[in-house]
Amino acid sequence: MKSILSLRNQKLLKPFSVNRLSQFHSFTKNSFPNTVYNSATNSNSSTLTQSSVDTQLDVETKINTFSKYIINTYSRPDIIISKGEGCFLSDSSGGKYLDFTSGIAVLALGHSDPGVAKVISEQAKKITHISNLFYSEESGDLAKLLVENTIQAYPQGNVGLYASENGKPSPRVFFTNSGTEANEGALKFARKYGKIIAKEGKLRLSKADMLVSDPNLKSNIHCFTGGFHGRSMGALSVTPNPKYQNPYTPLIPGVTCSLYNNINELNTFVDERTCGVIVEPIQGEGGVNIGNIEFLKALRKRCTEVGAVLIYDEIQCGLARTGKIWAHHHYPPECSPDIITCAKPLGNGFPIGAIIASEQVSQKISVGDHGTTFGGNPLGCAIGKHVFSRISQPEFLDSVTDKGVYLKETLQKLAEPYLGNQIVEVRGKGMIYGIQFANAPSNIVELARNNGLLLVEAGKNTIRIIPPLVITKKEIDLGIDILKDVLKTVFQK
Repeated sequence: MKSILSLRNQKLLKPFSVNRLSQFHSFTKNSFPNTVYNSATNSNSSTLTQSSVDTQLDVETKINTFSKYIINTYSRPDIIISKGEGCFLSDSSGGKYLDFTSGIAVLALGHSDPGVAKVISEQAKKITHISNLFYSEESGDLAKLLVENTIQAYPQGNVGLYASENGKPSPRVFFTNSGTEANEGALKFARKYGKIIAKEGKLRLSKADMLVSDPNLKSNIHCFTGGFHGRSMGALSVTPNPKYQNPYTPLIPGVTCSLYNNINELNTFVDERTCGVIVEPIQGEGGVNIGNIEFLKALRKRCTEVGAVLIYDEIQCGLARTGKIWAHHHYPPECSPDIITCAKPLGNGFPIGAIIASEQVSQKISVGDHGTTFGGNPLGCAIGKHVFSRISQPEFLDSVTDKGVYLKETLQKLAEPYLGNQIVEVRGKGMIYGIQFANAPSNIVELARNNGLLLVEAGKNTIRIIPPLVITKKEIDLGIDILKDVLKTVFQK
């Protein structure tokens, strides 16, 4: 395999990109590692020495060694990322990169955020884990923050998560370690909710009597083409991509699937036996596909008719990525979910996720129905509280909206010469955009990386643009300049 280090020495583009990164940002070959965490946790530590720079042989030797111990489930370039700061990364050989991936939409506040590092330090000296056998202030505070801000940010909400019998919505939270676990829990909650309302006969349609006699019949889960909900068995079963599913079949039974954004199929697939429906308001892995209002309205209406729990997977598109706390806040209240699942940016790189369930659903969940050892630990929740407190601020959300408009304009201008030929479409919202190409864009991703820009692919021959939410317009310009030269090089051959 040809080394990225050797490729970097080839004049594939004008040799401005990596040099420009060094001029633009203080990240240079002789930069020091971020010391915020170290100095905060060890007051007696001396100043860190400069990190050594790996040669090409060093990198290849290390990767060969790592490969002997790590199960090979990812295709990685032969570079070793060693440092990060803001929107930039550095590798062990001195290469610099502008990060348009943010760890796959995780690092809302960027790499090595000082505020996050401080919280980690202070909380680690206080308490990190106690299990869910006991209450902790950290998990209670974060749950309160998530619920109250979700309700306050969407006062027009009146159905699903936002409905209440007592005049004020009262959703509840279950904490997890990841997005996949959040989706697994949400599917379980839908199963139990469906079984209970079937047994009680609280359905509007004709087959309610049949379900009362056998509540287990109300167990189907519906999903949509292009959806991605995780790799564990339940989440994988509602991720209708043969590439991910085929090695692990048979999957869980009772899963149905229809076309995303297609209203005509909803009544056929979502029926009295459906207990839950899971959908992304904006699909990430599937190619940055945006759910249209009519589709989500019809889906909400149908779920209400048949007594199915509507789950919005906002793991990638939620938590300020679109300029609002949740992507579904861009939609009218008739589109509201019963459950929201989230993760990625909540810990800014620390593993934490959450299920936010409506009062109606959460009341059906009892002691012992679900559990987790690490979910909701004090360390993760302290980080989550800090991160959410910052990204939910109106000023922060406004800045994401503003930069999102700017990103859209620059991407459309970038794509204009190639639209209808090499580029099919640019689509997205806020700070999640996709460029769909006529052919697989792997060579574009590789060439961009060789010249200092990190990108990530998605479905439908799409490159996702999902930088940290703290990115500046100048940094957006820098990335677009690199990508512009990459496209010229690739498409002029």
